[in-house]
Amino acid sequence: MQLTLWTYEGPPHVGAMRIATAMEDVHYVLHAPQGDTYADLLFTMIERLPKRPPVTYTTFQARDLGGDTAELFKTAAREAFERFKPKAMLVGASCTAELIQDDPGGLAKALDLPIPVVALELPSYQRKENWGASETFYQLVRALAQPKTKPAGNGRKSCNILGPTALGFRHRDDLREITGLLSQLGIDINVVAPLGATPADISRLGDADFNVVLYPEIASVAAQWLTRTFGQPSTKVVPIGSGATREFVHEVAQLAGVDASKVLASADARAPWYAKSVDSTYLTNKRVFVFGDATHAVAAARIASRELGFTVVGLGTYSREHAREVREAAKLYGVEPLITDDYLEVEAKVAELQPELVLGSQMERHIAKRLGIPCAVISAPVHVQDFPARYSPQMGFEGANVMFDTWVHPLMMGLEEHLIGMFRGDAEFHEDASPSHLGKSAVQSAVVSKAAATLETSQAISSAARTSAEAIEQAATTKAVVVAVWDAEAEKELKKIPFFVRGKARRNTEIYARDMGLSSISCETLYDAKAHFSR
Repeated sequence: MQLTLWTYEGPPHVGAMRIATAMEDVHYVLHAPQGDTYADLLFTMIERLPKRPPVTYTTFQARDLGGDTAELFKTAAREAFERFKPKAMLVGASCTAELIQDDPGGLAKALDLPIPVVALELPSYQRKENWGASETFYQLVRALAQPKTKPAGNGRKSCNILGPTALGFRHRDDLREITGLLSQLGIDINVVAPLGATPADISRLGDADFNVVLYPEIASVAAQWLTRTFGQPSTKVVPIGSGATREFVHEVAQLAGVDASKVLASADARAPWYAKSVDSTYLTNKRVFVFGDATHAVAAARIASRELGFTVVGLGTYSREHAREVREAAKLYGVEPLITDDYLEVEAKVAELQPELVLGSQMERHIAKRLGIPCAVISAPVHVQDFPARYSPQMGFEGANVMFDTWVHPLMMGLEEHLIGMFRGDAEFHEDASPSHLGKSAVQSAVVSKAAATLETSQAISSAARTSAEAIEQAATTKAVVVAVWDAEAEKELKKIPFFVRGKARRNTEIYARDMGLSSISCETLYDAKAHFSR
């Protein structure tokens, strides 16, 4: 049932497609039924690539299952080699083809093709897209990488940049940003992989002095193998945010034995100054909910808390393979980590926490839109608008500048809040006004924040309906709770509270009223709640 709704990651063969599509002179022969070619659209319609992925599908049909599907695969592999003339080939099966157990690796070996053929075993029913990409890259590196062959050159240290793929969130621009940063440090780039790499490039990975791991979900396993096999150290810091970028510069400078002081002194990092400026003091303690792949979620939480002064009220990931990092980060902010790939659970948590900003994937963008909450996208899965034509990295100092703009602009500006306070009751500047650039629909969605308790109840009931009888019973109990309604005098009194703490006062009062079993909230209830939470 969940597959008919939405998923954060595709099956692992989509991850393999991301590696093949990112590289040059590599072809992927995928044993798959008709219909699995839908994955091409991810690259041509979402990422807007000018060519379709280098994938040949066997596209067997139902009537073929009574015949020799193995021969269909061998024919497809042979014809793909003759037509595309790749320098290396990947072979594997989609989730459906996996069930018929034709062994694409063994069949391809029997063809005795004159190029390296890497057989992929991607368990579709246990693993997902990012794991598939990681495993595919690891198998390619393991099959093709050779020990250092080039003699010592100009004395400059060199590195490999590992991790950027096709369909990656801002990978193209991140690569440009980090390549420029390494160049400023006087570090040569040996190979970038998988994006833009050929099989010959993969064979030269051993020539580098160390590896820069940009996306651990994709490259950490391959980097660990390179460390064990060739003794190459790898970076641990992911340069997302001003602070992390500075730490990254220090780390690579130490690995390369160069001086980083000039690069750091000349860094064009406007985001830290903007975040400290007078106009940005309204950012302090804005409540933010963060969800995405582990790398981007952990980085976003750090930026939100340390660099923008937000309060992280929720942190989670769908990347179960990297859940440990998210759990460790959640401890820093005193929040319970949310590890799930069910977007309905994420929606229920957002509705419960009522953050003032959501930082997530395109899934959270839809959730936030339904709940009338500002949102910025920080992670895959993403949609076409997250592959902008402009230069828009997430990494490096320019990436920090981009994120400051992207995260802050959806929020109501301090001056706008001030005007709402001055002209309370005016047609435009009133208590329930949303940021002006969000339009009338945002104003209408403000009802959500006023009916938070009702929304929370409906989410609990929705969650219960799709889980178990025990959860249904719990939802029924929740439904029985009376929702307290604010009377006119209490609403008027609430408006006297400064805007930057008004939301907290409203939430605390409603919690107090529910705990006390009150059906309405009066001025007296407001004062009692204040006294209760001040103890």
